Amino acid sequence: MMTAKKILIVDDEVNVGASLRLVLEGAGYSVLICRTCAEFQRLLPHQRADAYLLDVRLPDGNGIDLLQSLRQLDNQTPVIMISGHGTITDAVAATRAGAFDFLEKPLSRDRLLLALKNALEQSALQQENARLRELVGEGSRMIGVSPAFRRVVEQAGQVAQSDARVLLVGESGTGKELLAAHIHNQSRFAPGPFIKVNCAAIPVELLESELFGHERGAFTGATASRRGKFELADGGTIFLDEVGDLHEASQAKLLRVLQDGEFQRVGGEATLHVAVRIISATNQDLAALVEQKKFREDLLYRLRVVPIRVPPLRERPEDIRPLADYFLQEFCSRNNFKPKRMDEEVFAALRDYRWPGNIRELRNVIERMAILSPDPITAESIPLEIRLPRDSEAPSSLEETRARAERELIRHALDEAGWNVSAAARALGIERTRLHKRMRTLGLTKNGL
Repeated sequence: MMTAKKILIVDDEVNVGASLRLVLEGAGYSVLICRTCAEFQRLLPHQRADAYLLDVRLPDGNGIDLLQSLRQLDNQTPVIMISGHGTITDAVAATRAGAFDFLEKPLSRDRLLLALKNALEQSALQQENARLRELVGEGSRMIGVSPAFRRVVEQAGQVAQSDARVLLVGESGTGKELLAAHIHNQSRFAPGPFIKVNCAAIPVELLESELFGHERGAFTGATASRRGKFELADGGTIFLDEVGDLHEASQAKLLRVLQDGEFQRVGGEATLHVAVRIISATNQDLAALVEQKKFREDLLYRLRVVPIRVPPLRERPEDIRPLADYFLQEFCSRNNFKPKRMDEEVFAALRDYRWPGNIRELRNVIERMAILSPDPITAESIPLEIRLPRDSEAPSSLEETRARAERELIRHALDEAGWNVSAAARALGIERTRLHKRMRTLGLTKNGL
């Protein structure tokens, strides 16, 4: 038996809501009603809907604003706007914001059901197209409903409209590459290529050749000229992952590209010019590397025009369920498995775990359960390291509590000193070098980066 499609209605008129519920439930839909913008925003992280019906005029806001907020979160669920006193201006604004249709009250039953049917069919086609693109390695999906995730997506959308250089900072496995691809796809560089470079995975002696190319005979084994990643990315975006691992010579060449848009191949004399958008990422404290003379300060300033902190999964527990659902569905589709589902106690256990490997670890765990477990997936299928008793985590919880208190104390001192580390160290009564060390250990830098 197929699950009924869920329709979420936002309308403050009780009679209208009751009429819509009667019509839609009679047509086989499941219906949920909110009366205000605030109620909708509170419900959004916890309720998935297949389509939205939004009234334009609400007691505490505007339905078009709700539509725009959904699209900023990359939520492509179809939206139909409804209004008792709509204008052409409202209809145009709704269409531009991404509404599927605009209906005027009093609503015609047949018109409403036809619009909803068409919206759901179009959404199903779009989802299937996206799934097929992902199966061949294209496209990217930003999945999450938590406030921390929504802030990051909003920042990414804003910076995508410019050509400013972006530095993504976050732990391994938090999805920095996916966010970089999202920025590229939303930018004017989207028609161009998106070239990825893992600076930590390339041997030091080959890194310059990878980035800037080489001429024939430049070194042993260079039997032909070769274009580097910057040439390949011309007109598009280059993503420098783990940029903190660049060695000194490569840093100097990269700085020249950032300053002048030009470079030379290894062993070459000709100056090459490129127009490339640069997004870099790191899980290291680059400011600390600057102090250790391991990273150029001028390069850091060039890369960190717009810094974005990508939060670890433990800071966005609301996103664990939608991510787990997505990974399970995606894995089953990719491997031609019959679709599976997870029991509620599975989600509870996943939410309680700390996820040191972040989203990458979650994906691996879901794939393991999908392979080894029958349908439905139950709590017994959860790997042992995920469902260990909470008591075993007491020591780490104590350490985390102490670290959190120390972090707040240091941050307060730094804020009071205007982030002058020497002044903050004097206020705390410790050596400046020790304060720097504690800041690095606690991951504490200005603006949370």
